[in-house]
Amino acid sequence: MPNFAPISVAAKQQLLAKLCEQLDDAVFILDANLRYLSVNASYEMMIGYREAFIIGRPLGIYAAEFLSEEERVILADIINHLDSRGFYENNFSMPNRYGQMLECHMTYRKICVEDATYYVGMVRDVSLAIKDQKKVTHLLNYDQLTGLPNRKVFLSQTSDLLLDSYQDVIIVRFNIDRYRHLASLLGSDSINTLIEKFVTRIKNLKLDNLQCFSHFGGDDFALSFECNDANMIRHQLDSLMQMCERPFSLDENTATKANIYCRISVGVSYFPDNDDDLNGLLIKAEKALHYIKQQGGDDICWYHTDIDEATAGSLQLEAELRIAATEGQFIPYYQPKFELATGIITGFEALVRWQHPTRGLLKPIDFIDAILTHKLSFELFSQMAVRITQQLSIWLQQGFCQHICINADAAEFSHPDFFEMVKNLLAQHDIYAQQLHIEVTESSLIQRHANVKKQLDSLKELGVFLALDDFGTGYASLSYLQEYPFDFIKIDKSFISNIETDRTQHAIVKAILDLAVALDMQVIAEGIETQQQRDLLLAMGCQYGQGYFLGKPVPVDIATEMLIQQYAPK
Repeated sequence: MPNFAPISVAAKQQLLAKLCEQLDDAVFILDANLRYLSVNASYEMMIGYREAFIIGRPLGIYAAEFLSEEERVILADIINHLDSRGFYENNFSMPNRYGQMLECHMTYRKICVEDATYYVGMVRDVSLAIKDQKKVTHLLNYDQLTGLPNRKVFLSQTSDLLLDSYQDVIIVRFNIDRYRHLASLLGSDSINTLIEKFVTRIKNLKLDNLQCFSHFGGDDFALSFECNDANMIRHQLDSLMQMCERPFSLDENTATKANIYCRISVGVSYFPDNDDDLNGLLIKAEKALHYIKQQGGDDICWYHTDIDEATAGSLQLEAELRIAATEGQFIPYYQPKFELATGIITGFEALVRWQHPTRGLLKPIDFIDAILTHKLSFELFSQMAVRITQQLSIWLQQGFCQHICINADAAEFSHPDFFEMVKNLLAQHDIYAQQLHIEVTESSLIQRHANVKKQLDSLKELGVFLALDDFGTGYASLSYLQEYPFDFIKIDKSFISNIETDRTQHAIVKAILDLAVALDMQVIAEGIETQQQRDLLLAMGCQYGQGYFLGKPVPVDIATEMLIQQYAPK
């Protein structure tokens, strides 16, 4: 092993000097009076001055001749720390020669050599790190789309407001009515543009006494006001509602060229009257918001205690609906469809009823909104589909081959198990696919256009018959009739109600019948209530119809008896 040879003091000093010169961190040496003795290349680069220029100058002075009062105070603090502890560390903002402010982390050490005192300083430029930290902090606290404070900031600022304010505080929650429908219609880019314009318009209102305007995500927003005059806040919120009366124009290529109208629902709670806790105030404002949305939206609701009772009722209804979905409490009633010329029953439309354990038989008007609100549509459809396919199998064994029609909307079509469930039910009960008819509303075509098209094409390949329900009441273009594989068009009852006397209704129905002939589709008229309506529709060329005049919805045993009587020997 070679002999170890320690380096000389001179060599050691040269190595350390070269190391210091090549460090990324800026290094400088000061004498006892805090005058520059030496700096490395990194320090020269950082401050923009050569070593020769600053040697002998006091710390903090580059081109200047004297220290400012603020600089004197800082230096005095540094010296006190160095004298007492021999070490000082802190963050500073310091300008370089070119006026650029640098965020720096500085470290000073006191070193004594042969009765002489020196100070060695190291400076690290942390500007980029601080900038990145600020970006992260901003991302954590502000919504990226709108730039508004997020829920976290709103909670923090409003909590401080409740603690420090000598005035009343009003908490406001609001969101856009039909937001999901708009998002489906417009697409992600355009709905984001709409949200940005919506926020800009609110900012331009310059609401008085506004303390925080926050975006919780999606279409969910919050405001906090500090004010003892509730009527003034009511006026402010009225201006918010009036703002929405003007349409929003989207410049991008959107799904619709029309102006977009955004109606909003607003819930309000009041400190200290409604609660003295921020969480409680937010809950109460949200309850008021949900309450007004259940009433149709497009309005303002200030929290009141009656809302709690209504909310409790809504929660109870949701619980009962979930039980109903698992225990088979939803049952179909069957409304017959007739061939108008012969009076023969060609099939039935299945209409849901809820066999409630304590309230008896309930119609959809009593629960369908809650089904949609609590996203139970697919569960309801599944239960109805099981019962319907079972009944089709029973009727087929009895010699009846009539079809049953079931309604489906966007919520059902969007479910990943929709098609496989229908396919499996047909196979499980050994029925013909054409015995099952599925009705689709116009609104479903718009809300989930691409997905609905795929599902309908798959159902058509399976052999299921398809009907466009309530034709003429939605926003679907006539081109959809060519694009989608429908077998039937159902004329909405609103076009039948006064067809005997209303020339406009008569003309619309005639146009639909002519269109169906051109597209090789069949037409079913809904809502036939009189003999005159039936006769007129038949004369106009309508082949099929349903309505209370012809037959009301009935339970399965009566529907079966109707089929038995139809085919009984005369």
